[in-house]
Amino acid sequence: MTNLNSIDNPWLKKIHIIGAGPVGLIMTAMLQSMEGFSIKLYEKRPAYTRTRMVKLSSYLTAKSSAAYSVDEIDGSNVAAIFEPHELEKSIEFRRSMNPRILALLEKWNMGFCPLSEIEYALSDLINEGGKSPVERVSVDLSAEQAINLLSPQEIMIDCTGSNSLLRNHLIPGTTDNTYKQRLEYAAIVTFLYGKTYLCNEYCKYFKNRENTQYKFVPAVGRIAQDEGTTHVTGIISISEEDFLAIPPRCNGDFLRKNFPLVAQSMDRFIALVCEETHGEVLGELDVIRIPLELYHCKNASNRQWYSSLQSGDKSNVSHPLSNTAVFLVGDSAIGSPYFQSISLGFECAMYLADLLRQDISIDHIFDHYELLIYKQWLRVYIRSQTIKHNKDIFNSLDDTFGILEKLQMY
Repeated sequence: MTNLNSIDNPWLKKIHIIGAGPVGLIMTAMLQSMEGFSIKLYEKRPAYTRTRMVKLSSYLTAKSSAAYSVDEIDGSNVAAIFEPHELEKSIEFRRSMNPRILALLEKWNMGFCPLSEIEYALSDLINEGGKSPVERVSVDLSAEQAINLLSPQEIMIDCTGSNSLLRNHLIPGTTDNTYKQRLEYAAIVTFLYGKTYLCNEYCKYFKNRENTQYKFVPAVGRIAQDEGTTHVTGIISISEEDFLAIPPRCNGDFLRKNFPLVAQSMDRFIALVCEETHGEVLGELDVIRIPLELYHCKNASNRQWYSSLQSGDKSNVSHPLSNTAVFLVGDSAIGSPYFQSISLGFECAMYLADLLRQDISIDHIFDHYELLIYKQWLRVYIRSQTIKHNKDIFNSLDDTFGILEKLQMY
């Protein structure tokens, strides 16, 4: 077992990062701020144009294990899944991070911000340079082309998102490396509201009482960075038939004209908010329809390729994945609905960056990273199932027998 940082290490610490979205960019920025790496960042997009608003989870900037576990939904799950020393290790790495990266995370943690703002800020930071060189390459790679970029003892990090370039190439002899579960179909409605407005579970219930078939469930726990303006994101559960009929993206007027029952749930809720707080919607309502899916890779690295060669199996000795290291980070590894993905991707990127800077063998990096991804998967699986179950009960609150069918009591 060869230590990555030892003097006689054949591993060049040459890093290929595929995909320059938020996760690929923060992965690059963290490695760039450390010594001893040579990094190539591959991106197929000429510009950052995604204006979707996102908010990051507070655990990304937690300064203690207690602060890391404050989430009311999965705080106890974190305590059950992770050992105390694992959480402390994560907190310790945050303290050692480039202060400018940490400052950006803290800024974004204050509320919602456009995805493109995150991407441009990290991109600008990378362009300023750091302790390790970064070469940016504009190219649209196929999986075969990406794999053939690798020379022995080089490392590739796949940050290409839900349609991961390499996820199903990491096990010798099979492409079966993805577990996927569809939780529901949804219309996601976003808009700006010209008042500071907070909504709890009572608010969501009483403002949906007249909505029967469809219910508008907002997530407005944080306000946007512009003071006095609330960025509202709401989910309307829809049928598969609705999903197939609604275009991937539309506005509120299109929804009102073509899917009036879906739109009514949204409009009733908004009207009650306006009546209560004396504000108004600013601009258009943006609507996208998506399948809310929960998935993860069964292998988050090419450890099986590498292990087969180390164990003496010479059948795949010429394959590039047999003597290199590939890691999946972000949506390439785990996809979670209910607005968790970017935070989860950042968390996994931090963990991998911490592993790569340590004086440990590549075998141990494989083992530690695979365990981390599995534990994060358990965390997000339990959280997502809890949210979905609570939503199902919420949709039946005025139906006693409907609620009883959904309860599981022993």
